[in-house]
Amino acid sequence: MILLDLIEDILEDAKANNIKKINVKEKSSFADYIIICEGTSARHVSSITNRVVKQLKNNVISIEGLPQSDWALIDFGSIVVHIFRPDVRKHYDLDKLWSESSPDEKKSFG
Repeated sequence: MILLDLIEDILEDAKANNIKKINVKEKSSFADYIIICEGTSARHVSSITNRVVKQLKNNVISIEGLPQSDWALIDFGSIVVHIFRPDVRKHYDLDKLWSESSPDEKKSFG
């Protein structure tokens, strides 16, 4: 099973909501995929993050945002996982930012 599938399975097992996988291979120089999902509360965001990190600790490059747990980022290199509380996800709207109609980072910055 590839890492992308493992991450998605762990997120589902941790009861993450509204999981969205976005292929950014052609748009980004920092990752091939972005996964965005939600936890129902700060505690749930923290729990989801900790579960993913614990199960895939050998693949994790860095973790951000855990102290407040409104949002957490787990960097796996070619995959970046964002775990938000719903209102924070709506505020940052990464789904729209990285949608198919968004500008291409590779073309914009060379």
